[in-house]
Amino acid sequence: MLRTVSTEPKGDLMIRALIGAAAILLLSTFPATWLMMLFLGNLGLGLSYWGTLPLGILVSALIGGVTSPTFVVR
Repeated sequence: MLRTVSTEPKGDLMIRALIGAAAILLLSTFPATWLMMLFLGNLGLGLSYWGTLPLGILVSALIGGVTSPTFVVR
């Protein structure tokens, strides 16, 4: 059996994976965060994207959990 040897250190792979996960998190929570910025802006709160992001993450997780199926029929 022929084995291939990786030439790049494992630390580089972990850093790239963390950067990729952060990018996916920001992209997936952007719609909820942006809509919340619009809503909170109409209330007179001047929150930025970074100020609204934690609540946007929670709302995205809540919407994902509510819309997921509770059981799978086989």
